[in-house]
Amino acid sequence: MNPATGKSQFTALMSPHQELKIGASEHVKIIKKFGECQNILLQNYVREVGAKVSANTERPDIKYKFYVLDTPMVNAFALPGGYIYISRGLLALANSEAEMAAVLAHETGHITGKHSAQRYSTGTLTSLGAGILSVALGSNGISQAIGLGSDLYLSSYSRGQENEADSLGMRYMTRAGYSSTAMPSFLSSLQKHSILENKIKGSEKVSDFSYFSTHPATSERINKTRAESLSYGKAGNIKHNHYLNMINGLIYDDSSRSGFIRGQNFYHTEMDFTFNVPDGFHIVNRQSQVIATSKSGSVIVFDMVGNKKSLDPLDYITNSWMKNEKLQSSERIIVNGMDAATASFSGHINNKPVTIRLVVVRWSNNRLARFQMAIPRNVSADLLEGLKRTSYSLRRLTSKEKESLRPYYVKIVTAKAGDTVSTLARQQPFNTLQEERFRVFNSLEAGEGIVFGQKYKLIF
Repeated sequence: MNPATGKSQFTALMSPHQELKIGASEHVKIIKKFGECQNILLQNYVREVGAKVSANTERPDIKYKFYVLDTPMVNAFALPGGYIYISRGLLALANSEAEMAAVLAHETGHITGKHSAQRYSTGTLTSLGAGILSVALGSNGISQAIGLGSDLYLSSYSRGQENEADSLGMRYMTRAGYSSTAMPSFLSSLQKHSILENKIKGSEKVSDFSYFSTHPATSERINKTRAESLSYGKAGNIKHNHYLNMINGLIYDDSSRSGFIRGQNFYHTEMDFTFNVPDGFHIVNRQSQVIATSKSGSVIVFDMVGNKKSLDPLDYITNSWMKNEKLQSSERIIVNGMDAATASFSGHINNKPVTIRLVVVRWSNNRLARFQMAIPRNVSADLLEGLKRTSYSLRRLTSKEKESLRPYYVKIVTAKAGDTVSTLARQQPFNTLQEERFRVFNSLEAGEGIVFGQKYKLIF
């Protein structure tokens, strides 16, 4: 019997001791993968709020630990044993301390609800593959070429577990003095953010890992939390202005240690390289790869690997990386003065025939840069030419480029007389969907205007 929910659960295969052991082990991997946000004041702020919402749970045996991850990905999740994570991307989207508290309380609810233990004991605790290509093929070579490793996350929660975590979360946040209305308001912002992200990518489906990947959300769930919040009344802290002051200056996108996406270009100032992708491709920056996808089904994966044996690029492709694959059109090339090689082979992705084009560049004596391109059959000649230009675009950064590149930051401004959604939105460094981005970022409904003297978030 779970004292938090009052329900019977089968969690026999994960004891409290095992929860701590598994959580501690996976925590090391999570921090290694993402790193912690270096803003100590913000880390302490999140931990203070987390301590409030987890102070009076039904599991006093758990020592809750809160971490801000250094990633623009909008996400939060919990591991067994009391480890709770929130990304700076999610902090940038939230608009009050109460909304942040709602997220932390919700994740606390997953722990007190023993949802991880329940899924583990019923055989549903899994790792999520990061293979965005959904590779369905019978070739080890293709799997090796485009396999993107695995992310350290739990499979999606069930609808019942999400609803339960929402209810427990509202219980904990209201005990801590926050308004329960922040739970449905932030779920609504998350839903609008997902819709906006799809518009930016030009797709109808979410392909990147996000909050909703492991926390399925529907309008029904938002409406349920809104109705449930009424039973708590509207009383409680919101702390809008204080929260905005705390996130002022927060890095919004990728940091210099992971590189920058600017339009169709990717820049990495610390590793000293840049390349560009064709128009119509959406770039995703992951920990060890840069991935670009298009509506045509074409995919570009870029990464760098060690080369301890100092192999020639062609030798590396034919005798090491793809030694068991039947390669076609293997040849040596030159990319911006650097020795390189290219080869291709045939395969299937999502049961559709594709050509896998490989390009390897000798970046240094012990390092190789790799492009992997999945190209569907019958793509246009213009696209083929664009992909070829991508292969040849890899180069080192100039001193001027290094000096000019910096992350985007969250900037808090106070609305002046004459400010409108349009005038504020145009100050941001986006070429598309300016007003829609501003509205989602500041939780403004369609048609809602700017209020003189009120604080708003900008990206600069």
